[in-house]
Amino acid sequence: TPWLTDRTLEFHDEAKGPWCAHVRYIKPHWPYIVPAPYHAMYSANQVSAPTRAEVEREDAHPVYAAFMGNKIAAAFQDDEVRQKVLPAYMGLIKQCDDQLGRILARLDETGAIKDTMIVLTSDHGDYLGDHWLGEKDLFHEPSVKIPMIIYDPRAKADSTRVDTCDALVEAIDLAPTFVEAAGGKVADHILEGRSLLPWLQGEASDWRSFAISEYDYSVTPMRDVVGVSSRDARLFMVFDGRFKLLHAEGGFRPMLFDLKQDPNEFYDLAKTDQHEDEIDRLYSYLAAWGRRLSQRVTRSEADIEGMRGRSARR
Repeated sequence: TPWLTDRTLEFHDEAKGPWCAHVRYIKPHWPYIVPAPYHAMYSANQVSAPTRAEVEREDAHPVYAAFMGNKIAAAFQDDEVRQKVLPAYMGLIKQCDDQLGRILARLDETGAIKDTMIVLTSDHGDYLGDHWLGEKDLFHEPSVKIPMIIYDPRAKADSTRVDTCDALVEAIDLAPTFVEAAGGKVADHILEGRSLLPWLQGEASDWRSFAISEYDYSVTPMRDVVGVSSRDARLFMVFDGRFKLLHAEGGFRPMLFDLKQDPNEFYDLAKTDQHEDEIDRLYSYLAAWGRRLSQRVTRSEADIEGMRGRSARR
């Protein structure tokens, strides 16, 4: 983490003109090896209890059951393991915080803070024992609800400064955000995300009504436990802000959670046939997403219009 910070500061000092830096700290991440003094900043008595319930293990979805039975999940089901790992994990987070502070201090010292957009986010969360799981293998909130903090120094963002946004934002929204912030035209035939500048500037409307997450577990042992082919070892999540559907290829029933009534996602409503309407509605969203423009990735709309009638003109 300090090494990457050093390289980032060197890059900043050498950059001429507009620049973009992707500072990808891999920590907090296994192996959970923490340098001093961060190894001793937190202790076992600061570890909160895992968010999990026995009802989750009753008649569990086959894919969920497979992941609950893997070695990493089994490790984090052991309280002794969590008492050792979580203080280390928190120490690694604190180290990242301090190293990010070095970057922010340099931006402040050089005045670059006045015209630099800063985004703090992550690629995924970590169960750390929640829902009887480890790592990031399914779609409960500890895994898929990632942090995203955006600082836009421009005056247009003043109206939303320090606001919290509850919109259904996806990680793929960042690339078009950066393109638009830099004054470019978003190549929306290639970039499936949507610029977040309207949210930053208080002008957002007509936003997405559902968010999608995908997971391919074909290279994991759980594929063999479930008994599906590599092509069927795929999972999809559809979330509309309240109801969350998990679809598993291979002929399995879905999973369904109501985060308004059950924010901890303990009760899989798809175990019964009482919520078919919600399941059908969410499946319609997944079908709409599957029909999105995702094949025509080399030609923009302008390219296509320019090609029309070309043969006749020749």
